[in-house]
Amino acid sequence: MNILLISPNTLTVPYPVYPIGLDYVAGAIPAAHQLRIADLNIISRGELAVLIESFTPQLIGISIRNIDNTEAGDPLFFIQGYRELVGWLREQSSAIIVCGGSGFTIVPEQIMAMLGVDYGIIGEGERLAQLIDALEQGRDPTGISGVLSAGEVPVLPPPWPGQQLRRFQSDASHNQFYLRNGGMLNLQTKRGCSFRCIYCSYPQIEGKTHRLADPQEIAASALQLQQAGAKYLFFTDSAFNSDIAHSAAVAEALHQAGLTLPWGAFFAPVRLPEDYFALMSRAGCRHVEFGTESLSGAMLKTYRKPFGKEDALAAHRQARSAGLHVAHYFLFGGPGESAATVNQSLDGIEQLDKAVLFFFVGIRIYPGTALYELAIAEKKLDRRADMLHPVFYQPDDIGRDAIEVLVKERAKGRGNWVIGSGGAKTAAIIRALHQRGLTGPLWEHLIR
Repeated sequence: MNILLISPNTLTVPYPVYPIGLDYVAGAIPAAHQLRIADLNIISRGELAVLIESFTPQLIGISIRNIDNTEAGDPLFFIQGYRELVGWLREQSSAIIVCGGSGFTIVPEQIMAMLGVDYGIIGEGERLAQLIDALEQGRDPTGISGVLSAGEVPVLPPPWPGQQLRRFQSDASHNQFYLRNGGMLNLQTKRGCSFRCIYCSYPQIEGKTHRLADPQEIAASALQLQQAGAKYLFFTDSAFNSDIAHSAAVAEALHQAGLTLPWGAFFAPVRLPEDYFALMSRAGCRHVEFGTESLSGAMLKTYRKPFGKEDALAAHRQARSAGLHVAHYFLFGGPGESAATVNQSLDGIEQLDKAVLFFFVGIRIYPGTALYELAIAEKKLDRRADMLHPVFYQPDDIGRDAIEVLVKERAKGRGNWVIGSGGAKTAAIIRALHQRGLTGPLWEHLIR
């Protein structure tokens, strides 16, 4: 079967993200099939039409990474663009069209209805291989776990039971786009998240328990990316250190393998061994991005974070002492938020020296999360509500605009206090620096 996988994500704020998910989907498809990948960051609609005509795919897979940008203050909605793409593909080809990805998994029924595709893959994309086998053999794919067809009620499947095999093609044409725009390629060390944060969809997408990749295999993959021309690696785990022992073993394997690339990851500011970030630094880590969310003790408990304020401050000091660039992400507007909790958090943030601070005001409510159930219980949300379009939680004691005023007042005159992702202005600056040959996320240039 001729299979065309499309990455339609052209969002470059704050920088373009390599489509690692398609590598894993490709790794699950048997070699007997003919496979092509089209990244819309590098291929025009006209070039895609030529590819479809010459390759004549029998199945087209579309990866939906994001539904929207989750920013209440600067909203972007992507599904309409995907709908237009599917309509155009229907005009070009009679291929079966399948969509999947993390964004699709969150609201699969609504996205299928809006896009009008033939099948959807809920959860991990490796299930596409099972769908392909069924279609080739003339079997009804309806009973395959995680495969959704029109009119079915979506059921979240268990985590993918098979081996996670990444098919990275070092000579793939789309690699050069990412190498030219920051030099960043991605790696994953595990799937699943054991944290219980009330707003997060990661456990729904990947499962609630860790499935750990072998550290030696991760190191071998890192060397492969280095040989392919990567100048920087970013680990895509929801939290690189959610399994502290495994993350330390990965860092040691990278060091022993002789990796020379700098890298970064998202970390949880949990209680850590004293030498933890020294080990990360020795292995090449340069950027630590903490998902801190708040420095109000009450809000951390509400969010069900696995750390407290003092843990977060200690983790910050440890990372700084190891000579690493540090950023923190904060999320305001959850249940129980008030002017008092916002100011408590901002007072704590004042203690975070030499860091970049990203502030997001408003929490997107995702189906399947504890926040979704809480909003329904509080009668702030109807279970029949359309969750495809962004709905943000509204705390009782303070509105989003009032929170933003408090944050902006503290941030005034501080270039390292960034509201949201920074928007088009920040993206333009990063793009210019990348074009000058600088690599990596580059937010460290905002540190004061």
